[in-house]
Amino acid sequence: MSQSVMWKELTAADLRAKAQAGAIVVLPVASMEQHGPHLPVGVDTILSEAVCRTAAEHISADTPVVVAPTLWCGMAEHHMAFGGTFTFDIPTYRAVLLSLLRSVERHGFKRVLIVNGHGGNIAALSSFLSDFGRETSLIVRVTTYFDQVKGAMAQILEDQEGVHHACEAETSLMMVAAPETVRREKLPEAHGPAHSSGPPAGIARYRSFRDITPSGVIGDARRATPEKGARLMAACRDGIAAVLRDPQTWS
Repeated sequence: MSQSVMWKELTAADLRAKAQAGAIVVLPVASMEQHGPHLPVGVDTILSEAVCRTAAEHISADTPVVVAPTLWCGMAEHHMAFGGTFTFDIPTYRAVLLSLLRSVERHGFKRVLIVNGHGGNIAALSSFLSDFGRETSLIVRVTTYFDQVKGAMAQILEDQEGVHHACEAETSLMMVAAPETVRREKLPEAHGPAHSSGPPAGIARYRSFRDITPSGVIGDARRATPEKGARLMAACRDGIAAVLRDPQTWS
């Protein structure tokens, strides 16, 4: 029986051996936020961990790797108006991530790939990289799993080219990762604008999701199927596996 790739399922001795073997630590980061009338608030956390687990299992025969426990809270102020959501502020998010990385560092690991599954985290994670480089000895890289497979997703989805929110893509993935949590009777209500409209290019602003979509959905979850979900999950697995294996990731 092969050993688990999941940190939480291993013993301390197993993890010391992983560090000695030069294992890459994959750290999924996500969110706990509203996902429309048909999906649980844990979508980003469930999917981030599922993608990381399947990718790590895919390469574990030839690449030492371990998936750290998922950081389930992120930057989600824009979803607070709907309820069911937790959010960090920027200083807290930075401090929590830095504490996790320092723990990993103290156990002898050298490389960490932070795999994000929530669009609201992207800007913060990018801004933290210089701090992580200065305040730890780790080689830290950050990616968002669905950004690695935009081309593949566009070939699978009908109404969108990538992930929006509680949409055809995320709902299809949840039909595979946690099918018992999808409220199929609510799918007829699970649609919203095709895109999140914004100000002119070069202008930033904050908007509550409540002002963008009354349903909490961007996209059309009525298009979701388990078959699409299986294809999307395979694409996401392959995308993250490729990043982990690529020497240029760590150069």
